[in-house]
Amino acid sequence: MNEIEIQRVQKYLQMKFGQSDLILRTRKTGDSVEVLLKGEFLGVIYKDEDEGETSYDFNMAILDIDLNEVA
Repeated sequence: MNEIEIQRVQKYLQMKFGQSDLILRTRKTGDSVEVLLKGEFLGVIYKDEDEGETSYDFNMAILDIDLNEVA
């Protein structure tokens, strides 16, 4: 992902979730970025290009032990 794409996706997610502290950080691989909220890692966004269309897939793992915090 290039810097312009990263900024556009970041602004979209900040607006969608109402979280200005949500940032995207580049990874060593060029096809994805890390998603962080207030410095805490949330997941990864992968860029997918297929048949001339581009999409961004947000992958977030939720551990069962993390669910105990809200139970």
